[in-house]
Amino acid sequence: MRSILLSLALVLLAAPLLRSQEKTRRLSLAQCVQEAVEKNINVQTARIDFQKNEYKEGENRSALLPKITVSGNFQDNLKLPVTVLPGEIFGMPGTSIAAKMGSNYSTSAALNFNQVLFNQTALLALKLTKKSTAISILSIEKAREEQAFEVSKLYFLSLATAKQKKLIEENIARTQRMGEIVKLRVENGMSKQVDYERNSVNLENLLTQLNNTEATQAQQMNMIKYTLDLPMEETIVLTDTAEMPLMPVPELTADFTNHVDIQLLESQKEIHLLNQKMVNSGYLPTLSFTGQYSYQGLRQEFKNYFQSNPENQWYASSYIGLSLSIPVFDGLEKRSKSRQAKLDYEKTSMTLDNTKKRFGVNYQNALNNYQNQKNSLQRQKQNVVLAENVYKQTSLKYREGLSTMSDLLQDEMSLDNAQANYLSALYNFKEAELKIMSLNGEIKKIYNK
Repeated sequence: MRSILLSLALVLLAAPLLRSQEKTRRLSLAQCVQEAVEKNINVQTARIDFQKNEYKEGENRSALLPKITVSGNFQDNLKLPVTVLPGEIFGMPGTSIAAKMGSNYSTSAALNFNQVLFNQTALLALKLTKKSTAISILSIEKAREEQAFEVSKLYFLSLATAKQKKLIEENIARTQRMGEIVKLRVENGMSKQVDYERNSVNLENLLTQLNNTEATQAQQMNMIKYTLDLPMEETIVLTDTAEMPLMPVPELTADFTNHVDIQLLESQKEIHLLNQKMVNSGYLPTLSFTGQYSYQGLRQEFKNYFQSNPENQWYASSYIGLSLSIPVFDGLEKRSKSRQAKLDYEKTSMTLDNTKKRFGVNYQNALNNYQNQKNSLQRQKQNVVLAENVYKQTSLKYREGLSTMSDLLQDEMSLDNAQANYLSALYNFKEAELKIMSLNGEIKKIYNK
């Protein structure tokens, strides 16, 4: 019985721990970006646009497929139309006789068929929608790359903040240890009370920094949860490090042919060209195959409508033929539309050329910034090591009575500044890496892993 109660108690105690573990999500950079890309609103709306273009493609394809319609008509002629016939027909020359035409009730049912044999405008419209569908796919990829860039920046910013928090905690522990030493020195008459108070002020400042950093880190984590559509109560842990390499040494030059922005502009050029051709195709004739099969019923009295007798007959008729439509003059409408499409093509060509040049300039600037941030990171990393050594030496001298508290606090402030500069340089370097990856198209490698 005791063993059963013990087992039950262990299960009850372990349940909250298991629930907390279930609510903890461990995320690498690739996992974080992949989830964010799939759930991003811009990516989702781009996918909806892609589906709409697919349906639009089906709509334009229908213009080339057969059309079959069934129609029916029932008519009650309240007053039959009258026509005047020459009397010679009835043996009454020189007179005119008014005669009613038609029947009181008439019914018709028809099956109509139409198949386009040649319509260049419809063919080009189908090509146009296919190209629009391809643009939709590129728009999805563009939204994914933009989201990957922003989420990666947020990921490394959170890692830098976590690293800052760890450094502040180490500084707090170091300052607390120094406070104990200063307190002993004050009690032994080797230091002044003001030294202990200065150390206490420095400790409070560090605790304030820690609180601010923790608040900033919580906000950044909440932003990641929002981006990934995760519950706010869920705990996430970022598994990668801020120093992780993102790419090898970048090339001095880059080919932007496969960049999504360049591909979008190239596709837009093709669309404007197709649009111009489609407008000009309106000058060509349209040829269609048509056909109809119909029945018509004529009745004088409604009560005999459905009776089968020689007077109540249904008359069949049918035909097949070709329909040719030749545009002659439209008031110069197509000419104006064609010239507009030509200007759109020229404008997109100019934008494309300018974008390629701008990409080249941006890439060179990104390379310069990358190298500058890399050098700055190395210098700041060395500064942290030097500042730590200087602080250790000053701390040792203070314990030996060879240095003052002011010197120690000044060196500690220099160490804090060196650590802050290092973290800032680290994040700036990661952002420089991401900028290059965004320009040369390698950003997609993060979520395609």
